[in-house]
Formats: sequence, C-alpha cells, structure tokens
Amino acid sequence: MTTAAASRKPALWVSSDWNAFFGFGTNILVNMLVLTGLLRYVLKMPDSLVFGRILPALGLMMCLSTFYYAWLAYRLALKTGRDDVCALPSGVSVPHMFVVTFVIMLPITIKTGDPLKGWSAGLVWVFFQSFILMIGGFIAPYIRRITPRAALLGTLAGVSITFISMRPALEMYMTPEIGVICFAVILVSWFGGFKYPKGIPAGLVAIGLGMAIAWGSTLVGLNYGGMTIKNVGNAFANFGFSVPLPAFNTVFSGFEFLGVILVTAIPFGIYDLVEAMDNVESAEAAGDVFPTTSVLTADGVVSLIGCLMGNPFINAVYIGHPGWKAMGGRIGYSAATGLMVIVLSWFGIIALMSSLIPLVAISPILLYIGMLIGAQAFQTTPQRHAPAIVLALVPHLAAWCKVQLDGALSAAGTSAAQVGLDKLGQVGVLYHGLEVLAGGAILSGLVLGAIAVFIIEKKFISASAFAATGALLTFFGFMHGESVGIAVTPSVAAAYAAVAVFLFGLSRFPVTMEIPLAPEATTAPAE
Repeated sequence: MTTAAASRKPALWVSSDWNAFFGFGTNILVNMLVLTGLLRYVLKMPDSLVFGRILPALGLMMCLSTFYYAWLAYRLALKTGRDDVCALPSGVSVPHMFVVTFVIMLPITIKTGDPLKGWSAGLVWVFFQSFILMIGGFIAPYIRRITPRAALLGTLAGVSITFISMRPALEMYMTPEIGVICFAVILVSWFGGFKYPKGIPAGLVAIGLGMAIAWGSTLVGLNYGGMTIKNVGNAFANFGFSVPLPAFNTVFSGFEFLGVILVTAIPFGIYDLVEAMDNVESAEAAGDVFPTTSVLTADGVVSLIGCLMGNPFINAVYIGHPGWKAMGGRIGYSAATGLMVIVLSWFGIIALMSSLIPLVAISPILLYIGMLIGAQAFQTTPQRHAPAIVLALVPHLAAWCKVQLDGALSAAGTSAAQVGLDKLGQVGVLYHGLEVLAGGAILSGLVLGAIAVFIIEKKFISASAFAATGALLTFFGFMHGESVGIAVTPSVAAAYAAVAVFLFGLSRFPVTMEIPLAPEATTAPAE
C-alpha cells in the first residue's frame, strides 16, 4: 500500500451504494413494520405511545448505530487505502424483538393490565442488556482468537437458514404470485449479474413490481397482497412530528420486575456477544476487519441511549455484511439507512408504508441474505471443516422446529405437556429432545462446531477444553436449557464433562492412522 493510496479520502457514496441501500433499507423497513405490529396488535399499546415515544427513540438509536458503523468503515478505508470497504449493517435485534415482546412485556402487561408497565419492564431489560454488551466487548476478542472460524460462521449459518430464511420462504410460497416472481427479479441481478435499465436497483424493481401486482390484483378482486384503500386512509391519522424524549422515570419504575427480567437478560446478553462476534468474523471473512471491542461497546452504548429515551428494543450488528458488500455497498448505504429511519420514525410514516407495500414483496430480500450467509460458512473455511459446520447447524434446526411446534400447540389451546411427551413421541415428535437441543442454540452450535473442528484437526486438548466449557455452560442453563439456574440439565452437563475427559485422554496417545472425511474410490467403476 502506497502513502498516496493510504491518504486518499474514501468516497462517502458510490453508485453501487444504491443497491445496498434499497436492499438493507427494505430489510430495516420489514423489521420496523413487524415491530410496530407487535406493539400495536400484540401488546395493545396506544398509538400515541407507539408513534409518539417508542418509534422516535428507536429511530434515534438506529441512526446513531448506522452512522457509527459508516464512520468505522470510513476509518478502515482511510487506513488501508481500499475502495471496497463495506460498513457493518446494524439495527434492532430481530430475535430479541420477539423475546422482549413475548417473554417480558406481554406477560407483565397481562398480569398488570397496563401496557405502560410492560413498556417499563422492556426498558429495564434493554438497560441490563446494554451493560452486558459493553462489558463483554472487552472479552469477545479473546473468544474470537480461540474459536475456529467454522464454529463461529457455522452457528451463524444456523441462524440464517432457520430464523432468517424460513419465514420469508414460507411467505413467498403462500403468495407465489408476488413472492416467487420478486425472488426471481432479485436472483437474476444479485446472483446472476443482470443489470436492470438505467441501473435501477434490483431491490427497488422487486418492491415496485410486488406493489404493482398486489394493487392490480386488488382492483380486479383477487387481492393477493391484502392491500386496501381503507388501510391507506387510516394510516394518515398517524402522521405528525415526534422527537424522542427522556424516559428515565419509566426505566427505573420497571425495576420492580427485576427478578423476571434478569432470567432472560443474562443469557441473551451472552447470545448478543456471540452473535456480534460471529458477524464481525463474517465481515472479516469478506475482507473487512473491524475491532470486536469497538463493535460490541457501540451496540451497548447506542442501546442504552435508546433505552433511556423510551425504546425497549436492543441494537445489534446484523448478519449479512457479505451480502450488502456483494451488492456494492460501501460507506454511504449505512448512513443513508440511518437518515431513512429518522424520517420513517419521527414523522409517523411507518403506518403508511405498511399499508402500501405488501410484506411478501420484501421477503425475497431476506431469503437472499440467508442464502448468502449460509453459503459463506462453507466457502470461507477449509473444506475438511464442513462436517463441523453441519453439526453447528443442528441446534438451530431444533430451535426452529420447537418454535413452530409450540406455536401450533398454542393455537390449538394446548401445550406439549398437556398433550403428553409420550403421545408426541408415538407420532415421531421427540419434543424433549427438541427442547434440550434447542436451548441456547447459538452457544450450543458454537461449542459443538468448535469441538468437531479440533477433533478433525486432531487437537484433542483444545477439543477437550471446549467440551468442558460446554459442560459448564450447560450446568448453569446457558446451553441446553430454557433458563439460567443451577443444574438445569445435569445429565447433559455430565455428558459434556465425560467427553472432555475422554478427549483429554486421547491427547496422551499419538495419532497412528488417518481417517478420510469422505470415501474414495479404490477401483475403477464398472462399465
């Protein structure tokens, strides 16, 4: 790298930023639409609170986050002299969005009959999560150094395949007239390299086509996207200008629910640490090296600011950096998304957007990101580590299946316990196995993937150390358990401990034979 290259000012915006902006912007839009629906229709919060307090605070948090990561990318581009540095994507944490809604805010709202109490409990949950992130930021770099890339990216791929890809894929095939067609529009451009006329971004083409099909079908009575003129008219009632206001009293009033909150705040704080490490590792695999401590600390700080202004949802670095980079995203797309969020959240435009754009037109973009991240785990790690990546996926498959099964049973007014685990087992549903394997899936996937990698590399002491770590995490409920506690799943913890002893014992013996990872032909095939 020459001195001239290093001192050259990076471009704040390039033409290909438009692709990433429309892709990432629609991703953010989807999350904001879902989040608004949870607040209004699940928690039954008044529109004055949703559009006047929570969304403006959320917009401030996300704008600070996207601007900060644009600055980090600018600094990296300036330091290296490269013109292909892509900012880390960030926004409200989607898994936590559902956790804080259904595990914290909804039960307390139902118990007290007051959605404001549920709001204050959600703020306290984010308050503690923020400090866990800030403290954990100084530990995370060490964890990254000792953990194999296949384990980090493998458990990330598990999240992408299940909780990012599956729902959009199902939505697409529920309304294929829009979803499948829009998916093809995206695939031919982002994977096939096809350029649309005048350089129009594929994401914008897909959304425009989806809106045209949805509203066209409404006019002829088919109503594929669920669009109605009445919903558009109602959306204008939420127009206005609202800026975030301090919510200190609301935050501290929620401390009365501290016992319920800490049960999930601690394990999900650890989840955040691992997820952020995974996403930083994913960016590094794509060529952009960002400091883990700075990333985690920033997530904690902006989440705390959002919380103190009234936002009960935590910020996170998003999965998907390689996808936005492959689209041509650099520095500007991140900052532009932050400005977009401010406009959407401070002017009450979210309700109007949800009434105009069918969600199924946006779903293909999320599926594309899931595909790319799942592929990256295999493409940027040694081929011999592929079995470890598959193993890291397994806990996430169990977690996704359990969520689907629990939802179906709940809709039927029952639960697995009421039906009976034996009866479920008779029809092939091993519910208890799903329950144990799914607990703490992101940590379980990381530990199992690391053990497998070190076994493949015949580093049995390292494999033993990760097995012992798995035993400790499992004993206290961070893995293979529904909640933090003492001896949550003791039999699984004991099994991990036994594996640790076994692997340590193997390290005392020399490896005397090589086992191929795949069978190889030893004779010529018959003709």
